[in-house]
Amino acid sequence: MSMPADEPGNPAHAIFERFLRAGECQEVLGCFGELCRQLGLQGSGLRLYHGLKAALNYWSAKALWSKLDKKAGHKDYDQGTACASTKCLVVGAGPCGLRVAIELALLGARVVLLEKRDSFSRNNVLHLWPFTIHDLRALGAKKFYGRFCTGTLDHISIRQLQLILLKVALLLGVEVHINVQFKGLVPPAGKAGGQGGWRAVLQPSSSPLSHYEFDVLISAGGGRFVPEGFKRKETRGKLAIGITTNFINRHSQAEVEVAEISGVARIYNQKFFQNLYNKTGIDLENIVYYKDDTHYFVMTAKKQSLLKKGVILQDKSDIESLLSAENVNRDALLSYAKEAANFSTEYRLPNLEFALNHRNLPDVDMFDFTCMTRSENAALVREHNGARLLLGLVGDCLVEPFWPLGTGVARGFLAAFDAAWMVRRWAAGTPPLEVLAERESIYQHLSQTSPDNTNKNISQYSIDPATRYPNINLQAIKPTQVRDLYLVGMVEVDHKRKSNNRLSTVSGDAYEELLRWCQASTAGYRGVAVTNFTTSWTSGLALCALVHRFRPDLVDFDSMDSQDPIRTHQMMLDTAEQDLGIQPVLSSIEMATMAEPDRLGLITYLSQFYEAFRTSPEVEEVSKKPLTTRGTRGAILFLNKLQKSRNLTHKRAQDSAQKDAEAKRSCRDVELDAGLDGDTLDTALEPPPAATTDPGQLPARVESSDACYFCGRRVYILERASAEGRFFHRGCFQCWQCGATLRLGDYAFDEEDGHFYCSLHYPNPPGMDLPQDELLALPDGDAAAARPPSDAGSPCVSPKEGAPDLLQPPPAAPQPGTDPGAAEDAADTGDMEEQELLAQPEGVVREEKVPGLEPQGAGEEEESGGRRKIVLTPLEKLKLSTLSLTSEAELEPPPKPARLRLQAPPEPLPAPWLGQGAWEEKEEEMAVEEALEESESEEEEEEGEEGTDLDMMTELCLDLGEEEKYPTWKRTLTRRAREAQMKRFCKAQAIQRRLEEIEVTFQELEQQGIKLEKLLRDEDRTLADQKTQWMNQLLYLVQKKNGLMSEESDLMIQVQELKLEEQQWQLDQKLRCYMNREESLKTPEDRVAEQEILAQLLDVVNKRNVLIHLQEEKRLAELQA
Repeated sequence: MSMPADEPGNPAHAIFERFLRAGECQEVLGCFGELCRQLGLQGSGLRLYHGLKAALNYWSAKALWSKLDKKAGHKDYDQGTACASTKCLVVGAGPCGLRVAIELALLGARVVLLEKRDSFSRNNVLHLWPFTIHDLRALGAKKFYGRFCTGTLDHISIRQLQLILLKVALLLGVEVHINVQFKGLVPPAGKAGGQGGWRAVLQPSSSPLSHYEFDVLISAGGGRFVPEGFKRKETRGKLAIGITTNFINRHSQAEVEVAEISGVARIYNQKFFQNLYNKTGIDLENIVYYKDDTHYFVMTAKKQSLLKKGVILQDKSDIESLLSAENVNRDALLSYAKEAANFSTEYRLPNLEFALNHRNLPDVDMFDFTCMTRSENAALVREHNGARLLLGLVGDCLVEPFWPLGTGVARGFLAAFDAAWMVRRWAAGTPPLEVLAERESIYQHLSQTSPDNTNKNISQYSIDPATRYPNINLQAIKPTQVRDLYLVGMVEVDHKRKSNNRLSTVSGDAYEELLRWCQASTAGYRGVAVTNFTTSWTSGLALCALVHRFRPDLVDFDSMDSQDPIRTHQMMLDTAEQDLGIQPVLSSIEMATMAEPDRLGLITYLSQFYEAFRTSPEVEEVSKKPLTTRGTRGAILFLNKLQKSRNLTHKRAQDSAQKDAEAKRSCRDVELDAGLDGDTLDTALEPPPAATTDPGQLPARVESSDACYFCGRRVYILERASAEGRFFHRGCFQCWQCGATLRLGDYAFDEEDGHFYCSLHYPNPPGMDLPQDELLALPDGDAAAARPPSDAGSPCVSPKEGAPDLLQPPPAAPQPGTDPGAAEDAADTGDMEEQELLAQPEGVVREEKVPGLEPQGAGEEEESGGRRKIVLTPLEKLKLSTLSLTSEAELEPPPKPARLRLQAPPEPLPAPWLGQGAWEEKEEEMAVEEALEESESEEEEEEGEEGTDLDMMTELCLDLGEEEKYPTWKRTLTRRAREAQMKRFCKAQAIQRRLEEIEVTFQELEQQGIKLEKLLRDEDRTLADQKTQWMNQLLYLVQKKNGLMSEESDLMIQVQELKLEEQQWQLDQKLRCYMNREESLKTPEDRVAEQEILAQLLDVVNKRNVLIHLQEEKRLAELQA
């Protein structure tokens, strides 16, 4: 290895260079110890750092010292004196433990860090938020790892991150000890005056650190280790099995050209996973692929798929036994992971070979993340014999991250900063209860943090929470509320005890309150006298009066006929479902012949009206002005209308296609499209088919709400769900073809065969069967399965290469708003009902220009190819070129993509269709980009002044070649596009996880509800008071269920939004391919296809505007409530 030119014979410089490049934990520690001995330096803390800086003053070291000096000069550290008298013990040398140790060292504390291992072996790759990239650059990450976040990369392997942070920690004087395990605490012996300090029980016990006394303990030992005194909270979802795998990365040209996968999720891209299953038998929920030291894949696999492929040998109810080594076929697991990796990258990664883990085995792991745990509090104080100990948590033992969200290291760093701030406050003499209260106030924000809701000025981030969390209230929790976190004496606490999540006892008489409310709301109506929940409601007039009192616009009470109760009830059931978002619990026949056993169903049903309308202050005032549906019901209402619109459109398309096929059999292929287009244009003028509005048809096919439509077994009230007039168990609501779980607002129903389907398997016409041999083509430079040249893109779309296929949308599957990427269906939807929801002006929203997504040639075509005018005005064309992946007016922060510049660095002029909020948001996102670009430019300038170390940069030649091929601004656009895809993926995974948690909670409520219902239906040995108490408990469970249904519906609206977002992205990519072609090279088919895609794109934008408007109305309704 060559010596620096200016100091060719200085051995310390050579040792320092070896330290910078060391790639193993023990090698790093060995080089650092050798360096200190060579320089004659001893001690720890910042004194050691200043000694190193004085002794090593050549160019390579100076660049690093300048960065660390700039970091240490921040006012929060008080020139390294803020915690000068504080002694800290940090347990765990993971990224979070090392990061908090660095901050404590900068504060001037003495920091001892323990790690039970002696190597860093985790190849898994972490997604980095913008602030983490900026933070690591400020610590000199590129000095230790030259490839750090080059080009569009925004991730790093765990072991590389640990190596970077370990080197920084050592330079700042942190004492790092490996092969030492923390086993517990030893309270002070109790000397006079409270002298003596807390010590640790260590293994081996002979460690000299056994005598180290400290007053702050920070645990970063992972989710399985939490110090005594902390309580854990568990959230449980449905069974979730993750698989991680790492393959050797040889950094060849072929490997460089393979696009990464920022994340693709089944929830908005069913078709990719269906193709994967058809081709390989592998069934996944999501998959991510990153390139770093290795090719890293992580995916969520379905249990049945693992059983069928022989990965899991036997199905077992206990998760630990299910995934035990004895029950897993290791070879089958390797084959499973390798095949999934090959398929998702189109088999373009040459000679995949597994990387080895620390046991010299193929680095493939299968793990369970069904249950996620978090600590109920972030810190506590223990006092014994007058000596106080501050304990804090960071990393997985504080909040166990949900890996698909990519939040682990980012929130881990935020928690590390928060912990350092807490120690600073502790060292400043702040009263312990105030320190704890402030820490818990900050901790409340951690689980909700994202790049969208933290401060955008990332260059100003520090350990001060106010620089990171906007509008944070540090006094949200009062000192009196955290007294239980101050433990005195020898307190034995079972930290493994889980929180009691059982429902509390219900107070009050909900039954009588509901009856009184119904009586008051129906008073004064002809023929209505409510005295009970049975016979008073059989005529249907009481239900009509109840709705008319609050929504007179929905019911003409004077025209109601008490002699036809079945028809009256059916009309009201339909009205309540379609206009109020209230799901039926009984059939119209059951309500018209109200028997005593059905009383429970009616009470449950009426309680939903009570929840919807009870906010009214006075009935008299309400009757003068129709109430709007409460926010909690708005989502359900919208999904009901959307589903009705979808079914109606599908039926019309089927009828039209059948008539056209019969009338024009000789030229079916040509005339079918014309018939569909005509149907689309005329849809708005057609009245709804009578079959969909005739309430008399439903009773003929529905006999009882007590029997499940699918399995035929008994359906109790709490487990009862309904759709299309059918009643069933929630668990039985599955796709007839594939068995996928269905939810309200995201299903398809075929009236002819009476079956329910997922959007992907809505009965396909001939020629629409899912292909068995076509692979996914992910867009280069990103990987959200957004632009497939084969048919692997998304549900219900067959985007085969070539324009003619784009002109032939399937006649039987127009399902707007349901299928991600259902581009061909969108053009001929004619959703009259959906347009009636919100008649909005055509709002074309902005979209990023993403020219850098195709590193294999699209970039050149983009630069040379000019855009042409189709039939648009220049303003319309400009609007089209700036369509956004998400609307600027969206209310939910994630996953809004960054706003990209069009095709050159200059900023576009403000457009009249963008609101003020959109530009404010754009400025915030640009602030993040500017901070990243500023830190990147500083790195480049420093590297230019230093010169280039050829040995360090040799391995980067291919990556740097790619960077030279594409200018900086184009790489920035690519990075922003990747971030937008990642945001969409993260939001999808957060939604999926919450839906699964809701499903588990539903099951718990159902079990309790079944017990209560059986007790209430048992007429024997029942006291009236006991029965009333059971009824109140049942109503409480119903209220809980209704709340969960509303939350589930809100999430399903977000799912629809994600699907449309993905669909818009795919259409935009197709349209750009046509628009970037020279006009002279376009065929007539190309021009027609271009017009078709444009129409589909505008249709999708309008549908997204409908969703956005709904969210705004819902938000305003909740504010008024």
